[in-house]
Formats: sequence, structure tokens, C-alpha cells
Amino acid sequence: MKLSLLSCRAGLLAAVALVLSAHAQADEVSVAVAANFTAPMQKIAAAFEKDTGHKMVASFGSTGKFYAQIKNGAPFELLLAADDETPAKLVKEGAGVAGSQATYAIGKLVLWSPKPGVVDGAGEVLKKGAFEHLALANPKLAPYGAAAMEAMKALGVYAALEPKVVMAENITQAYQFASSGNAQLGFVALSQVLKDDKIDGSVWLVPQNLYQPIRQDAVVLMPGKAKPAAEALLKYLKGDAARAVIKSYGYSF
Repeated sequence: MKLSLLSCRAGLLAAVALVLSAHAQADEVSVAVAANFTAPMQKIAAAFEKDTGHKMVASFGSTGKFYAQIKNGAPFELLLAADDETPAKLVKEGAGVAGSQATYAIGKLVLWSPKPGVVDGAGEVLKKGAFEHLALANPKLAPYGAAAMEAMKALGVYAALEPKVVMAENITQAYQFASSGNAQLGFVALSQVLKDDKIDGSVWLVPQNLYQPIRQDAVVLMPGKAKPAAEALLKYLKGDAARAVIKSYGYSF
């Protein structure tokens, strides 16, 4: 009986020690996240913190703006970009950790209106031009904006539509312009309008042969080098739990 009691106590102490050890090793990571990935990242963050004990502090915005901030000394430890060029550039310039760059999602561009019937399934609305304003993320800062420009030029409609373009700072603002009615339609990320496998309003999934693949890469930045939470989050993004969330928002891998 005494031996059994001692064994229980020893097991309990071991379990407590394990929990304390895990908390002692818990770390915090500061992450710069591309605006199009806001919703999935919020879900992933909650699961990541629960599963690992690490804490994530996320900032959301345009990839181009984050690049400028990182180059000016912003203490981000991990970047989740909306392209693969920016992380590669940061590594080349010594601001990113060599060998840490990895694709976490491939994004899809859509033309969207919150109103049914405005956007047709073939994108003919762009050729007809029967609208006043078209929201677009700044192509100099946002890869989705660059993809939208590429698609319009491939279709031969950009010159005619240029006077109607309302330039947004990032893809989140482009979505806000369209959803509020300040623009009748806008180029946004599929992830922003796909909810529970349904899309409210009307949408055209832009064919991927009209723009370069939006390969979204993550990279550990120098302030996050050898930080457990940064390495853990990068690994977590490649796991089944995170990938299920990412896929549910319309991304591929």
C-alpha cells in the first residue's frame, strides 16, 4: 500500500515537473503576416498556442510594407509573406535566415462583388466595364495587387479600366472598399470571401494562367534566429492541423 502511494506521488511529481518544464521553455514569437492570410492565421494562432505553449504576436499588413519595416530594423522574428520573392530577397540581403524559407500556401486571386449578379463566372464584366470603381491592392506593395494587374493586362483591359481603379494599401483594404460599396467590385484573395465553403455575392475565380502563381513563403528573420517559438511556428505551419485550416480557406500547397 505504501509502495503504491509512493509510486502515485512520484508519478504526480513527474507530471508536475513536466508541465513546469514545458512552461519554462515557452517562448513568444513576433510575426509579420500578409494581410490575405489574416483569418486562417488567427485560427492557427489559437491552436498553435494551445498545442505548443508558445505565444504568437501577429501584425497583419502588406508584404511590401513589412519588407520596408524589416529593413528599417522592425524586430519581427518571422515573416509570412504573400510571395516568395520578398523572403528570398531578405535572405540574400542578410535579414533572413538562410535555409529557413518555406512555402506555407499558394494563394488564389478572385474578382468579387458582395452583390449577386455583378460579377459573372467568366470575368466578362471587366470587358464590359459597366461599373464605376474597381478596388485593387497597390501592386508595388501587395503581390495580389500585382497579380490583378498582370491578369488585366493579359486580358487586354487594363488601359480601359485604369481610370476606374481605386488603389488600396493592401488586400484587406481592397476587400473593405468592395464590401462597403465604395467600389462595385474588387480583386481580392479567395481566402477573404470563402466562408464555410460558400461565397456571398458574386465571384470570378481568375484563371491561374493569367498571373504568376502566388506562392506564399515564410522565412525566419535574424531576430528570430535560434528562437524556439519561431522554429516551432514554422514547423507547425507544415503540420496537418495548420494545413487543414489553410486548405479550408481555399489555398493550395
